[in-house]
Amino acid sequence: MTDMIPAVSPVIPVILSGGSGTRLWPVSRESFPKQFWPLLSDRSMIEETARRALGPGFAPPIVVCNQDHRFVVAEQLRHAGIDGGRILLEPAGRNSAPAVAAAALLAAETDPHAVLWMMAADAAISDLPALHRLLAAAVLAARAGRIVTFGMKPTAPETGFGYIEVGAPLAEFPGVHDLTRFVEKPDAATAATLVASGRHLWNSGMFVFTAATMIAELDRHAPDVLAAVRLAMAQRSADLDFIRLAPGPFAACPSISLDYAVAERTSHAAVVPADLGWSDVGSWGALWDLGAKDGQGNVAVGDVLLEGATDCYVRSDGIVTAVVGLENAVVVVTEDAVLAMHRDRAQDVKKVVDRLRAAGRHEAVAHNRSYRPWGFFETLIAGERFRVQRVVVQPGQKLSLQKHYHRAEHWTVVEGIAVATRDGATILVRENESIDLPPGCLHRVENPGRIPLTFIEVQTGSYLGADDVVRVEDSYGRVG
Repeated sequence: MTDMIPAVSPVIPVILSGGSGTRLWPVSRESFPKQFWPLLSDRSMIEETARRALGPGFAPPIVVCNQDHRFVVAEQLRHAGIDGGRILLEPAGRNSAPAVAAAALLAAETDPHAVLWMMAADAAISDLPALHRLLAAAVLAARAGRIVTFGMKPTAPETGFGYIEVGAPLAEFPGVHDLTRFVEKPDAATAATLVASGRHLWNSGMFVFTAATMIAELDRHAPDVLAAVRLAMAQRSADLDFIRLAPGPFAACPSISLDYAVAERTSHAAVVPADLGWSDVGSWGALWDLGAKDGQGNVAVGDVLLEGATDCYVRSDGIVTAVVGLENAVVVVTEDAVLAMHRDRAQDVKKVVDRLRAAGRHEAVAHNRSYRPWGFFETLIAGERFRVQRVVVQPGQKLSLQKHYHRAEHWTVVEGIAVATRDGATILVRENESIDLPPGCLHRVENPGRIPLTFIEVQTGSYLGADDVVRVEDSYGRVG
């Protein structure tokens, strides 16, 4: 699958994982966005993306992500079978140009002529053999100094995508064309005209270039971006296996996309026309388009019952969900939210998220389940002076050594074995056994077994805020 890629030096995948995917709410939220969910297969979107660049001809990837997602990214790369990847942590979101600048500067430290293949973490591509054939052509042009993007054959006059006008073919690089111009996201009439012309393709946002070419073009067209990122890289720090960009310089960097900063300005732009079954998976309507449909045109995911429904997308991540007599509907059920709408209104989900955010509702940004480097916890029930949580600790992992001033905790193990520490004493807690942790005691829990440890945590006290945690020791470099 990868033997068409020229074997000069391995291509470095650069995976941008900074999006929040609000149009796929309530599944995708800021705390755990769409790239971390298995939306089209049993693998998450970022796993699928990383596996496209796995094998001969490819180096381990550089992933640029939000610092709050670092442990999730690391875990999902491991799950995808990828070792040696470098994870660059952004202290703040600054769009794609600064992220690409950081990746190019990092790659250039060992090989300025390294070829980088930039892609979003959350796009779908169905024809991988064709992708690798076209990537081989793009790599040859990139090594000659081109910045090559992939233009996708439109299947409809979409208004949610930018477009690329394709120019003359480059004789020295079969399959690669000059890029005449970029077209902003059009209105419906303009989109129909562009598609009918036969000269315009969807802008996929994938680019191939050498580190040296990208750095030179950033210096020429966006010097303020490059200068800020250079300083953030020079002052970077190591955080376990992560590379943490310096917050001050990076925060001062302009927020701008690679399209605006470089691609629309450079004289070295080129495009590879492609028909790869590509989608940005940007809405529930797109997931209906991509999903396996029954005889009535429905896509059903999870515990779903359909009766007389046609052309619907119905997903349940928990309770049984029945849909009767609806047409062209989207119904999505999570543990704490339900979305129901007409498929034609898929682009309006963001308006709901904006309203929830304005009202200060946690459902806008976070799920009940919160992921941590050691596992996860989820709130089952909460009241004024109590909270009940299910806590799952992965094998070999442990929580920080910590204490709370305002709350007591009671742990009951329901699966696995826990090694609990309480004020210096080590206590083995087996299934159906429990332990009390009074306010102020120094405690932690560790999973020494080979299966996940699950326990029910009951918190009681006058204040149950997440900031009532004093960490004394932590295996993952967290403080506070």
